[in-house]
Amino acid sequence: MTALCPSSSSAQPPSSAFGRLHPRVQRWIYEQNWTELRDIQESAALPILGGETDVIIAAATAGGKTEAAFLPICSRLVDSARGSVRVLYLSPLKALINDQYDRLERLCDHLEIPVNRWHGDVNATSKKHLLQDPRGILLITPESLEALFVVHGTRIPTVFAQLEYVVVDELHSFIGTERGRQLQSLLHRVELAIQRQVARIALSATLGDMYLAADFLRPGQGERVELIASAHGGGELRLQLRGYRIADPANAEKRMRAGGHRGGQLASQQPPGGVAGATGDREGDKLAIAEDLYVRLRGADNLIFVNSRSNVEAYADLLRRLCERRRVPNEFWAHHGNLAKDLREDVETMLKERNRPISVVCTTTLEMGIDIGDMASIAQIGAPPSVSSLRQRLGRSGRRGSPAVMRIYIQERDLTADVPPQDALRAELVQTVGMVNLLLGGWYEPPTHGALHLSTLVQQVLSLIAQHGGVRPIEAWRALCQGGAFRFVDERMFAKFLRSLGEHDLVVQSPDGTLLLGIRGERTVGHYSFFTAFMTPDEYRLVAEGRTLGTIPIDFPVGEGTYLIFAGRRWRVVSVDAEHRVIDLVPSVGGLVPRFTGSGGGVHDRVRQEMLRIYTSEDVPTFLDTTARDLLLEGREHFARFGLGRRSLIEHGGDTLLFCWMGDRVMDTLLVILRQRGLKVQRDGLALTIESRSRVEVAEHLRSIISTPPVDARALAVTVANKRTEKYHAFLTEELLSADYASQRLNPEGAWTSMQRILPHEML
Repeated sequence: MTALCPSSSSAQPPSSAFGRLHPRVQRWIYEQNWTELRDIQESAALPILGGETDVIIAAATAGGKTEAAFLPICSRLVDSARGSVRVLYLSPLKALINDQYDRLERLCDHLEIPVNRWHGDVNATSKKHLLQDPRGILLITPESLEALFVVHGTRIPTVFAQLEYVVVDELHSFIGTERGRQLQSLLHRVELAIQRQVARIALSATLGDMYLAADFLRPGQGERVELIASAHGGGELRLQLRGYRIADPANAEKRMRAGGHRGGQLASQQPPGGVAGATGDREGDKLAIAEDLYVRLRGADNLIFVNSRSNVEAYADLLRRLCERRRVPNEFWAHHGNLAKDLREDVETMLKERNRPISVVCTTTLEMGIDIGDMASIAQIGAPPSVSSLRQRLGRSGRRGSPAVMRIYIQERDLTADVPPQDALRAELVQTVGMVNLLLGGWYEPPTHGALHLSTLVQQVLSLIAQHGGVRPIEAWRALCQGGAFRFVDERMFAKFLRSLGEHDLVVQSPDGTLLLGIRGERTVGHYSFFTAFMTPDEYRLVAEGRTLGTIPIDFPVGEGTYLIFAGRRWRVVSVDAEHRVIDLVPSVGGLVPRFTGSGGGVHDRVRQEMLRIYTSEDVPTFLDTTARDLLLEGREHFARFGLGRRSLIEHGGDTLLFCWMGDRVMDTLLVILRQRGLKVQRDGLALTIESRSRVEVAEHLRSIISTPPVDARALAVTVANKRTEKYHAFLTEELLSADYASQRLNPEGAWTSMQRILPHEML
């Protein structure tokens, strides 16, 4: 395993902040046996104590961000914490709220500052008491804050009358999402209700462009946000990337016996239910990876990140059965969003208490949030979703001065004689190497600039009407767009937007011009799902012996007598209640991994450009094992064989492949442009495949395209059929859908630049 040192951010020089904190806060610090404040705690204290400055605090996980914010905040609240909610803390996760509630109570009990939480699991009595006597610190999710506006809209000015701070935790998780735009809108609406700005404090472990993040925190005024980044968190990283070859199923066992990564006992023995039933595929490489995880992780505390909930189930099942085969206690557990809350909390409790070794197979659910202490190591199966995600996951290991340890497992298929060029480049491995390189260089993905987020604007218009009982169109535009989160929506577009909502009976207009909820709008706002800005799929509830295990998508085919793998265990379906959407299960030896909805974000331009650099380089990273090194060299050999270092268009099987080495937005734009010209084009990994066209023909099309200036992104989007991707898109006209799609998914300028770079190398 290779030891590496990631780059770290610079920070402001230490200050004498401790002396500015309230004496009772100082006493609490002494009682914790702290010998000094951390650098971000020193740097953040003075601007936060002032109470008028927006601040972003960026540091590695467990870097002291919470204390950096709340030590100075509590210093201001010690002598006056009542009269209204004084601090509004927003978190992306209920579990994180519960965790921070316990953490803040240890500080605030000492200072007699009330701490309150508000989410779906908090009882109605506690919420009622807070509304009657608002005070102290309120921990809440964006969805619950939305519910406050809708259900208790007239009380908002009273509840937050003396609000002094807004704290946004895990800021990076909101940036660039529909939920993030909802959060921005809600924060602005709080300030509108109390008729003044409130200092915003954001906490985050990973941020790409700090200045774009600042503009997200305070839209249009990002230059006024103070940026504080820790100088620490760049300690030793021990990293290995292990490569695996996925062979033809008929030859898998032969290959594993011959050498490379073996699957131990599971390599030559088919587990109960068969390989297909265990893994959802027919390859033995999941077995080999599971064996390596078992050998290396057993006896310690670890997180194993995979890129889908289906793979969480597959690997948790394989690892549990390895424990059973060796007759040892199971140490491997599943954790993902479709598991029932109590099952997730059971795993989280085991992580906190550490009464016995535990390794958890998970998705993003444990990437951030609850404090689970230092993990011995992190495993990542498959290419990470992003560089930011990789950094966030890595932050779960390497605390208290110990090295961070990460093992990455990448599978690449064995090549056949007729393999397409794009499949011969070992792209997943090279992309992962590129992401590690960018991580070590301190780069992370910045947010997309200029996105409209019209789906969330639908929600916010309905919420605003519900809050006030009605609103005039110009007032709605000023509140939500002119000075709010949807600043890229002008008056003309907003008028078209309102007409579209009216056509669907979401809103109606009274004779005096006031906007009211229509019948469909009333039903929409009254439904429990309204408060979320993102789509929630229809699902079946899984029940075993009277206990709810979780949910699966309703479109996953199940019937009586079928088998299922869920919560890392195997089940047989005994009944399906379609009316109430309940599936009853009993334990079984067979099982099939369910398919879950959801997908990752797009790949950034910088990642693909780093991949191109890797292909043209001769350097071999020291963190690659033998198989991964061989796969990288194979990818480079094929890159050179196809001449991709000197050209971007190559012919294969009667088609032409276009390699632009740019991110998904540019690739999607090129695809739309070429389809608009009547060409049959498909996205195929790193390449666009232009069917039944020669390289010369494609080059002529590109030359014709760039002979004119870039076209308008919205005009391009009109030709895209499947634009309804967000929760409220069904209520938008084609024109508005095209504008929304273009603002988030297309980049004509980047596509034109890419074509201009490609053409000089295509000697015709």
